[in-house]
Amino acid sequence: MTLLEAIQTQNIEEVKRLLTQKPEIIDERLSGNVPLSFASAKTGNLKLLQYIVEYSRASMNEFDDKHRNILHYGVESGNLQVVKYLVERVGMSPLCADMDLVTPFDLAHDLAAGARCEGDVGGKLTEEREYHKIENYLAKVVGFAYKDSYHNPIRTGMFPDPSIVRVGEDYYMVNSTFIFFPCIPVSHSRDLIHWEIIGYAITNPEWAMLDELEGGRGYWAPDISYYNGRFYITATYRLNDTGTVYRKQIVVSSEKPEGPYSKPAIIDEDGIDPSIFNDDDGRRYMLLNRGARIFELDETATKQISKASLLYYGSQKRAPEGPHLLKKDGYYYLFEAEGGTGPGHRITVSRSQTLMGVYEPCPYNPIMRQQDENASIQRCGHGKPVSTPDGRWYMVYLCGRKVGKGYSILGRETALDPITWTADGWPIVNNLQGPSAIQKKPIQKEIGAVVEDKSDCLWSDGSNHVLAPGLNMEWMTPRPPEKNGICKNEGRISIKSSKYTMDKVEARNILLRRQKDFCFDAQAVMQLQPMTDGQEAGLVCYYDENTWVQCALSGEEGKYYISVKEHIGDDTYVHGKKEILWKDDFTDKEITFKVETKYLKRTFYYKVETDTNWHEVASLGNVYYLCDEGIKRGKRFTGAMVGMFAQDKQGLFRAEFSRFLYCRKKS
Repeated sequence: MTLLEAIQTQNIEEVKRLLTQKPEIIDERLSGNVPLSFASAKTGNLKLLQYIVEYSRASMNEFDDKHRNILHYGVESGNLQVVKYLVERVGMSPLCADMDLVTPFDLAHDLAAGARCEGDVGGKLTEEREYHKIENYLAKVVGFAYKDSYHNPIRTGMFPDPSIVRVGEDYYMVNSTFIFFPCIPVSHSRDLIHWEIIGYAITNPEWAMLDELEGGRGYWAPDISYYNGRFYITATYRLNDTGTVYRKQIVVSSEKPEGPYSKPAIIDEDGIDPSIFNDDDGRRYMLLNRGARIFELDETATKQISKASLLYYGSQKRAPEGPHLLKKDGYYYLFEAEGGTGPGHRITVSRSQTLMGVYEPCPYNPIMRQQDENASIQRCGHGKPVSTPDGRWYMVYLCGRKVGKGYSILGRETALDPITWTADGWPIVNNLQGPSAIQKKPIQKEIGAVVEDKSDCLWSDGSNHVLAPGLNMEWMTPRPPEKNGICKNEGRISIKSSKYTMDKVEARNILLRRQKDFCFDAQAVMQLQPMTDGQEAGLVCYYDENTWVQCALSGEEGKYYISVKEHIGDDTYVHGKKEILWKDDFTDKEITFKVETKYLKRTFYYKVETDTNWHEVASLGNVYYLCDEGIKRGKRFTGAMVGMFAQDKQGLFRAEFSRFLYCRKKS
């Protein structure tokens, strides 16, 4: 009998005999890199588990390939006593997440819900296993009921470099958009968890200054603040590396958080990651990297009126950036992002009793960093604190999740964790435990928070989108579109064809929204019409001009073809090209393009109205290039997008789409 067989049959005496003879066999792994000790927890046999834990050489800090620990398997056993033992005696955390951000607490909740369903139809699972009791027990351990929880990231997909401000009971956030237009979304929330884009900082194409910029340039690391009845947004304007000036700062303002905002004022001070600090005496300042440099602004925050000087370089001393100042209880607290935007990213804090310092570093630094290099949520940094009306504190910060061999295909996202203040007056985030996967909601009362509809997401009631009235505020284009390049036509979105192919900076009128999930389906429904040579339109998965995938219908010598085009760097590959034979004319007919996405795999389909089944065009097993790490070219800081396009050399063709469907799927 093998050790696994002895464990599975719960033959404790045989387990003891085998481990006495060969103690090292407990180190063997099962399929999925599962430690043998996990199998003992899954049996639900407490005595067996106790022997493995207390008398074998098994380690309790191990994970399987999904980054699940022994408590995940203990929860699956359905034995409350096993779970209590692992939590109370072994010290396993109910909030440790696997690669899909499923914690033992999540698992207990899901299994309890499943058990209740089976019990409702006469199953024995509820009687034999105690999932509901386990959920209730874990709720007491973590200090909140599952219904009162939220999950990180709070904003999935490309929402990097968050900055936040509270006005009354309303919270407003801005994030980087780089070369995408409109520029810098302004989002609103009343509970810090559910967010809705209500406007943008730059909506006038003539003010955007993006036409010549390569992907990854444009507007970096914005900051939002509130002063004397006006909202102020500042950001770095990052140019191409073709001149002598690479970076400038812009400032816009408005009485309304949704805008419209003023024409960008330019401040010619080199650096990145600006923020505006308003001191109690009415004087106004801007902070920039490296470290935290500071200079004074005029009353309108549009002019620099002093030279920049260094407040403090930082605690970790590598790539200090993202400075924010907070004045509280007689101290100026200086928050910085350090360590670079990769795995070493972190948040540190220092303080001084005077604005200009000297600043002392926090003895608990870094106050936020992911210490587990194999955890799902990584590269945590660039944080800004915010208080609730009742005096509690939270921090928004960026993070990233990777799949495959280290590909952050969703881009950098926004997370939220609580700040507590130590007895000696220092702020620490999530009790120095790093980013949380699940956390107690900051605000429990029902406030009518907006929850995005992820079905038909082309239109949104009441939206005043600059690209087209009623268009969902999530939609953007790489650089401003042509005049009338995107417009509404009888309930459809009409996209004017670009004269330039998508691998050119000059390409226009590509309508996109963020990919927010590793696994999703997207469909674009397009009106059929005659197409001539070189005209094409359809669905696109996009990162920048250097990397994208299209599934498109095209005209060629009086015939119609559908194919998938894959562009990586300088090379374009065509997959699955096939001729489409129509059974009748185009009148009132539609074609639907579909992409099924599972992590790095994309499978493309199409069908017309008369079809009952989907027709596969091509399947791509590894679209690794739709992310920061995919290729080395230019500035790659954004995230994968999905949307619609049209293209032909004459620029006269218009493609009309009636619907765009986005549906999240479980992994």
